[in-house]
Amino acid sequence: MNKSIIISILIALVIGLGLGYLFGLQNTTPNTQNPTVTARAEVTVFTCSMHPNVRQNEPGLCPLCAMDLTPLDNNSSSDDSPIRLEMTEEAIKISNIETTILGGNPTNSEGNSSSTNTSNIPEKEIMLTGTVKANETTTSTQTAHVGGRIEQFFVNYTGEKINKGQKIASVYSPELVAAQKELFEAKKLQGQIPVLYEAAKNKLKFWKLSPQTIQEIEQRGVIKTELPIYADASGIVTQKFINVGDHVKAGSPMFELMNLDKVWVLFDVYERDLQWVKVGNRIQFNVSAYPDKMFKARITFIDPLINPQTRVATARVEVTNSNNLLKPDMFAKGLIKVKAVSATRKSASATTKKGDKSSPLSVPKTAILWTGRESVAYVKKQDTDIPTFEFREVVLGEGLGNSYLVKSGLFAGEEVVTNGAFRIDASAQLSNKASMMNRHIKIKEEIELAPSIPNYSKETPLAFKEQLGATAAAYLQLKDQLVATDFEASQKAANTLSEAFTKIDMQLLKGDAHHYWMQQKKALNQHIQLLQKASDVATQRQQFSPVSDVLTNCVKAFGSKGPNLFVQYCPMAFDNTGGYWLSDVTQIKNPYFGDKMLQCGLVKDTIPNL
Repeated sequence: MNKSIIISILIALVIGLGLGYLFGLQNTTPNTQNPTVTARAEVTVFTCSMHPNVRQNEPGLCPLCAMDLTPLDNNSSSDDSPIRLEMTEEAIKISNIETTILGGNPTNSEGNSSSTNTSNIPEKEIMLTGTVKANETTTSTQTAHVGGRIEQFFVNYTGEKINKGQKIASVYSPELVAAQKELFEAKKLQGQIPVLYEAAKNKLKFWKLSPQTIQEIEQRGVIKTELPIYADASGIVTQKFINVGDHVKAGSPMFELMNLDKVWVLFDVYERDLQWVKVGNRIQFNVSAYPDKMFKARITFIDPLINPQTRVATARVEVTNSNNLLKPDMFAKGLIKVKAVSATRKSASATTKKGDKSSPLSVPKTAILWTGRESVAYVKKQDTDIPTFEFREVVLGEGLGNSYLVKSGLFAGEEVVTNGAFRIDASAQLSNKASMMNRHIKIKEEIELAPSIPNYSKETPLAFKEQLGATAAAYLQLKDQLVATDFEASQKAANTLSEAFTKIDMQLLKGDAHHYWMQQKKALNQHIQLLQKASDVATQRQQFSPVSDVLTNCVKAFGSKGPNLFVQYCPMAFDNTGGYWLSDVTQIKNPYFGDKMLQCGLVKDTIPNL
């Protein structure tokens, strides 16, 4: 064999023996830091990311949502408040929770600011619709200055542009002919009777003849049979009243003029918005013909009367109509932005600064959950080891575009949930916490199943406990039939329960125990009878709930002969008000939903057997 190969093998053997010795030393070294680590293993608690109230000592699935349970941080704490819900960081990421600091910036589930808020004073956006109209102060009617027959008419069609001073017609007027003759005669007597001469000239001026025309008549000394009529104003002809050959009287309308150099836009303002719309408000609007062009103006007038048919008031703006882009009867869409301070100075109670009525507080609309007329929101609590969200009932004011004014319930600086609030609310419902559908929650374990239930177990005779145990056994048969949603079998089980209940001998109890039993017996008897009379499974389940509550009180107070009983709870029963029942196994089989939600529920308490 090659010598070099033998040397390599020997070196490898030496290195292997050395490493084995070192590992052996480490495995045999005693644990001086924690000598009891092998004797006692730390218990790991598993919980649900969406339902932190679910906890057990082994991995598995959440009984409420079937999600995988995850290990719980040993340093975490549980908040028993009915208005607060704890969620793990994983649940927050899954639910994509985003929050906004009121009066500040929105943040996402990573805790980073997602946008910049440039102003803490909210704005009210009011959308208005309107119509372009002619400016009534510049609309006029051209009239005939003198009576006669129209010999020539130079206005050919409606829509024609007329300028002030433009010749519009020639008229033959016998009165003008006679007036000219009077002028010639008066001029001859001007030296003797100057007043007569001036009166003759003024008569022609009264008929709107220009000084130049009168001077021309005097100089030529020839009577004009046709005299011109000149336009008194500029504008667009909107309507003609005469044609060539028509006879007119002095003051008769010839045509109407509309000056479109300045136009009005009349916007409809609904009653609910009148508190915001004021003279002087700036408005921007556009029309369909020029969707990319934005016109800007200020409100100059608000109609003091409400239209009884449309229930709106009219707000008027005046616009310089360069190039005649705006035409009468065009539809316009306008937007007014008003600082909320102007309309809420006296009404808003929640402000960005305490006592500062000029800066009312607003909340994004996405943060609000509506429950009919009432509204709720979720606020993220600060300085908590576990992310905690608090249920709040909120009183809102006016809507401001994408936000609402806050009258009460929220305060500046609080972090409100703006995305994922519905997911938090759903988790709160399943955890029997205050929620949108269960706002006025009264935790049932604090009422029917409270620790204040008296304990008469020691003084209760065994015979009574056996009779109560037989009643509980009949009850469990009824529960199983409701799980199966079998009406006829449930009816038979209800009759069996009634028979077992009537066999309980109340004479076995004495003193306070007897008095307490009489109270429970009356309620139990009433609901068992209603249960027997039920005409469908839904009614049976409604009566099964109070039977369960009262029987639980009795078993806890007196004790019963039989197996361990487990108090189980479904937060979604009876429109999310919750329902309890007793079971002799820990596995959840929901009697209120049956196959529809068979595993919805959790174990709330254990009543040990005798």
